[in-house]
Amino acid sequence: MKDTREILLKESPIKLMFKLCTPAIIGMIVIGLYSFMDGVFAGQMIGEEAMGAISVAYPLTLFNNGIATLIGIGSASVLSRAIGKKNQEVVDKIMGNLIALVLLFSTIIMIIGLVFTRQLLQISGAHGQILELAVRYLRIIYIGSIFVNFVQSANMVMRGEGLMKNAMLIMAFGAVLNIVLDPILIKAFGDKGIEGAAVATVVSQIIQAIITLMYFLRKSKVVKINKIKIDKDINKEVFSVGISAMMMQVLTILQQTLLYRMAFKYGDTNQVILMGASLRIQIFSFIPLWGMSQGLQPLVGTNYGAKSYERVKKITNIFILGAVVLALVFWIPIQLLAKQALGLFITNENLVAIGIRNFRISYGAFPICGIMIMIITFFQSIGRARNAAILVFLRQVIMFVPLIIIMPQIFGISAVWFTSPLVDILVALLSIIFLIKEYRKMSRDMVNVSVNK
Repeated sequence: MKDTREILLKESPIKLMFKLCTPAIIGMIVIGLYSFMDGVFAGQMIGEEAMGAISVAYPLTLFNNGIATLIGIGSASVLSRAIGKKNQEVVDKIMGNLIALVLLFSTIIMIIGLVFTRQLLQISGAHGQILELAVRYLRIIYIGSIFVNFVQSANMVMRGEGLMKNAMLIMAFGAVLNIVLDPILIKAFGDKGIEGAAVATVVSQIIQAIITLMYFLRKSKVVKINKIKIDKDINKEVFSVGISAMMMQVLTILQQTLLYRMAFKYGDTNQVILMGASLRIQIFSFIPLWGMSQGLQPLVGTNYGAKSYERVKKITNIFILGAVVLALVFWIPIQLLAKQALGLFITNENLVAIGIRNFRISYGAFPICGIMIMIITFFQSIGRARNAAILVFLRQVIMFVPLIIIMPQIFGISAVWFTSPLVDILVALLSIIFLIKEYRKMSRDMVNVSVNK
């Protein structure tokens, strides 16, 4: 614990950003490759409707992402602050509590998902062949709930400890395996190719879960698997921090479901296919930013736990600037090569041409999203769950829902594409105001600490 703690507390923030974020970003990109590559292979090997089906099904897989994020981010936040405070008793309880929660919540999600797959998909407005293909794909994905939730939440604990390289390698292995298995199983399953894509994902997750379990049983030096049980005291903090992180995942279900529903309502099947391709590109672009936020979390949490408030502010500012630069690295080439980006999923060139303008609009505000994600992560890392939750709900419910319902009535199908970037701009501005207020509070706390000394 000492080595990790000293590095996080004393090493240069810029050096730590690259050291922690490079493997974290690669690791998160790797996680995103699961669904992304399913869509690419389905679109190229099966057809546009199969890609559309996987895209419509994707928001419903976020129930699992939400559970993994709730448990993983919450546990990682508790862990990093415990490391900062040198509280080994809490560190020793983290993994046993995590596994117990994963088993409980994943079983519930799996049962509900398997029983109500069709009804859940129909809420998004899916129908016809896209609905039938989506049902077949999603039911298999839900079978892997326990494995994917354990892998992702345990991986977040590794990052919370500052072990970004180990976390990256484990996730990279699973993603490479999935990419290898996807075309093989799609072809092997023949007319049931979409089931082959789902099986490839679940098999990869099972093998990855076994590797992750072996790591904590045999290799981990600090965080061990001790007694597997739910710990009420730890969970107060796990849930208070993790819920805001989870809601950003789970409310994406609402956000994307409404986008698909409005695309069906004000457009046609082509608009839904274009929306599916567009959202897949945007979601994949977000993943490096989430990876960067995973690098920020242990740094802020550990320094905040050690009451190094000035260093916390410096670290956060550096990461915000870095996130904007990282977002531009993706945004510029994708805007310039919009046709080629959409062409990854859609083989019909005429359909791609129809969607380029709206895709560029919907992707327009992406560079500022890094600011918003870093600030939300900052609040989660210092235990200010309320502020993080407010920003999440503003972005995905309070502002978005009324606008996505009202705006298309006025502007038609184009509003379905420009509502999300409009909301992101507004929430990013609000998040900056929240951050400034928290910085002022930390400055007052620094004065109090100095007086007490």
